[in-house]
Amino acid sequence: MLATIDLRSQPLGARQLRAALPRAEYDVEAALSAVRPICDDVHDRGAEALYEYGERFDGVRPSSLRVPAEVLTAAVDVLDADVRAALEVSIERARAVHADQRRTDTTTRLHESGTVTERWVPVDRVGLYVPGGRAVYPSSVVMNVVPAQLAGVGSLAVASPPQKENVGVFAGYPHPTILAACALLGVDEVWAMGGAQAIAGFAHGFVDDASGDGGECEPVSLVTGPGNIYVAAAKRLLKGLVGIDAEAGPTEIAVLADATADPDHVAADLISQAEHDPLAGSVLITDSTQLADEVARAVERRAAATKHSERVVEALSGRQSAIVLVDDLDAGLRVADAYAAEHLEVITEDAPAVAARVRNAGAIFVGAHSPVSLGDYVAGSNHVLPTGGSAAHSSGLSVQSFLRGIHVVEYSAQALAEVAPHVLALSEAEDLPAHGEAVTARTGEVVQ
Repeated sequence: MLATIDLRSQPLGARQLRAALPRAEYDVEAALSAVRPICDDVHDRGAEALYEYGERFDGVRPSSLRVPAEVLTAAVDVLDADVRAALEVSIERARAVHADQRRTDTTTRLHESGTVTERWVPVDRVGLYVPGGRAVYPSSVVMNVVPAQLAGVGSLAVASPPQKENVGVFAGYPHPTILAACALLGVDEVWAMGGAQAIAGFAHGFVDDASGDGGECEPVSLVTGPGNIYVAAAKRLLKGLVGIDAEAGPTEIAVLADATADPDHVAADLISQAEHDPLAGSVLITDSTQLADEVARAVERRAAATKHSERVVEALSGRQSAIVLVDDLDAGLRVADAYAAEHLEVITEDAPAVAARVRNAGAIFVGAHSPVSLGDYVAGSNHVLPTGGSAAHSSGLSVQSFLRGIHVVEYSAQALAEVAPHVLALSEAEDLPAHGEAVTARTGEVVQ
């Protein structure tokens, strides 16, 4: 089921590793042609286009695009007690972790009367997308909403696809567990829209007469949250009109393990991510051939017994999943950094020391008792993470994702006069004399 890539005694340069390591086929560019007319239609026709795409892609037309307050309240009322308790723990821990991420303004004094202050200002309004395809993701509500709230975002809205299976008061709206998570977080603006059309709705804004007084969705400044390839393509298309967090691809896990790892634990963790999607990537990096063999056998046994066996087997058999054999842990670390996994587990002897050497990963899970599923739900960390190797240059969702750093420059006449010759020298070097003249207009004889 899991292919083996043997990199022992092989060159481990960046170019060689990029060619050798497993990746899913995920062409966002190719999806642009499909989403462009959808996004243009939402721009032109607003709510009516959103209703029609809901019918076409989700198989249901809600009575209003905005979820009424009484439906959100009802979702909490019918929420399973154990699920509610778990969500409350998830919210509490996420708030604790994300509260420590808040930036503070800093002022650097470069002269007695010349300063540069960096102010951290939240975006005005965000659209938070929560997928609703193969699974229900109330955890993604938590991961999107908590950092936005702690950043101080003044206006936020959640969108999730309407579910045709819903009945009664929830008919035509997102899954009631999604709605309940929104209500528990104090989010009252929730829209029944999914896919590329939801991203376009957030970017352009629209008015839905059927939603009553709350039927206007103002355009947002930033869109965050994971989704399918069409959601990623819409983000790419509309980036610039709105900010985006990332173009999220299929989920992935890499496990860096040595002979001390429990093969059954490793197999269970590889399968846990394969459960998401047939394109999910599950990669074991190890210097132990015995562990590799034992994990391969455990994966086959567990994959056959798990609930979503067909999906799991397809993911584990795909080109994006493999066992990678390396000479030693140093080589394993080079491979892990080149792969730059969304989730990286380090299950080795002295795992904290090994994990401290990792440079590229969305999130790192250290030791035998820190599985990725912990981070998916209640670790307190965020599970909206960079995929497809983008962890080499990007971070996961955090409070900082919703903040903008603004430099505030304040110089007195004396402070300006002191540096004016340098401004003039550089403006002349760049052949931009008006830059210098903007200074001499103020300093006069001081720099002449």
